[in-house]
Amino acid sequence: MNDIKIKCKKITDRALESNIANKAYSEFKKEDNKMFSLKGKIKALLVYPSYPNTFWSFKHALKIIGKKAAYPPFGLLTVAGMLPNNWDKKLIDMNVEKLKDEDIANADIILISSMIVQKESVKEVIKRVKAFNKPIVAGGPLFTTGWEEFVDEIDYMVLGEAEENFDNFLIDLENGKAKRIYEVESFPDIKKTAIPDWSLIKHMSQYNSMCLQVSRGCPFNCEFCDIVRLNGRLPRIKTSQQVLEELEALYKWGWRGGVFFVDDNFIGNKRQVEKEILPSIIEWQKKRKQPFLFNTQVSIDVADKPEIIDLMVKAGITTLFIGIESPDADSLEECNKVQNERRDLVASVKKLQNAGFEIQGGFIVGFDSDKPSIFQKQIEFIQKSGIVTAMVGILNALPKTRLYQRLSDSGRLTNVSGGSNTAASINFKPKMDLDVLLDGYSDILKTIYSPKYYYQRVKTFLRDFKPPFRKAPKLHLYYIKALFVSFWVSGIRTRGQFYFWNLFFWSLFKRPLMIPYVIGSSITGIHLSKLSVDCN
Repeated sequence: MNDIKIKCKKITDRALESNIANKAYSEFKKEDNKMFSLKGKIKALLVYPSYPNTFWSFKHALKIIGKKAAYPPFGLLTVAGMLPNNWDKKLIDMNVEKLKDEDIANADIILISSMIVQKESVKEVIKRVKAFNKPIVAGGPLFTTGWEEFVDEIDYMVLGEAEENFDNFLIDLENGKAKRIYEVESFPDIKKTAIPDWSLIKHMSQYNSMCLQVSRGCPFNCEFCDIVRLNGRLPRIKTSQQVLEELEALYKWGWRGGVFFVDDNFIGNKRQVEKEILPSIIEWQKKRKQPFLFNTQVSIDVADKPEIIDLMVKAGITTLFIGIESPDADSLEECNKVQNERRDLVASVKKLQNAGFEIQGGFIVGFDSDKPSIFQKQIEFIQKSGIVTAMVGILNALPKTRLYQRLSDSGRLTNVSGGSNTAASINFKPKMDLDVLLDGYSDILKTIYSPKYYYQRVKTFLRDFKPPFRKAPKLHLYYIKALFVSFWVSGIRTRGQFYFWNLFFWSLFKRPLMIPYVIGSSITGIHLSKLSVDCN
């Protein structure tokens, strides 16, 4: 065991494809583990570690409207739907409640799923669980791409997508023959996917939105992205009947509100999305009197598909996250962002806003091709595009990506990425002077989330935004709270209150139906402004 641990530690920052990695991986798989044999009514504790404060956490904004987390642990809930019916299941999402010692003590087995950004919380959870000598089963992106770091602590690792190997693990576990690692030999057919067990969520009101998945995989191959490693380039898509059954499950559970399609690229399979998925959702929404509004992630080439745009609007999709990355053509070519090349990115964004979508954008600085002028170019693009929620991060090499491999081969890696999209840090030696890069990144955040630039950008967006008419949502208490908090924090307490009131009264007289967006943008701006301060 000691020899295996030494080998694994040596390869933590190397690509899995290296010979030493393959050798250690093979030996680790053969290693005998504690022979746990669980039969009968098993008490399973499903633990979702906490997120740090990042762009996607929206912690500052959620606190204002009385929510604790943006989304529930969708992957873990899906795994819960695959567990045997005679298992007693309990979910602890550490983003909305505390993990108590009694929860661990009362469980027979602990299941953990995690993203890379949750690594520090994962380590704390493992430490607490091991104190009770409970077996741990781990899965999710953190372990699939970084299993080497956890060989000492984790009893069983289910790597990759659970549909391929989780049933085999459960059978082996029951027979006392479970292996240390279960790996995916291929990307499974997601038509086998279970409906998430929503009953494990105690209080749905603690979440801002629910989740649903239509497809996995992305046809593009951006160098920095780990989607190809995790889910492949051939988008696998559910049947329209599956999607409707999952929508119906959410509806019968009692949810009314936002639903996030967590697809890597919702339009990865354009034909099936256009011909089957979206028409089915449209009809279901009509039948149920539109209980949900959706948001999702797409590639910018959706702007070239007016038929899909029209269907997405009719289906109730309101917000799109798009990876813009950079306005610089050389940087786009460097990272193989082919879908963004040779197009007017601002015009594409405007087209989607004009169709009725709010666009959220991802931006990156730190490419080898970037010059010091990139920081001002990013600011100018973000302002001109009217992308209000602009997530700007420094390039980091995620484990097992093509970028990671290239930088490892050239000896430029310095450590393992923490996965945060807002950390002012980098895990490789950049071509640009590091101080120039960090200072430039800081300048972008301080500029675009200053009240002047932020509310100016909201106004730019609202001028181009033409949402379709939809019935007004039911009035919730947190809407009223958000209104007063917006007035108090953005309109009175901050030094940028002039820009808030300027936008508010402009909207009141010019576009009164946009007042809810002004208030919502104000709440989001509070989070982003505080986050930009934390990053500097």
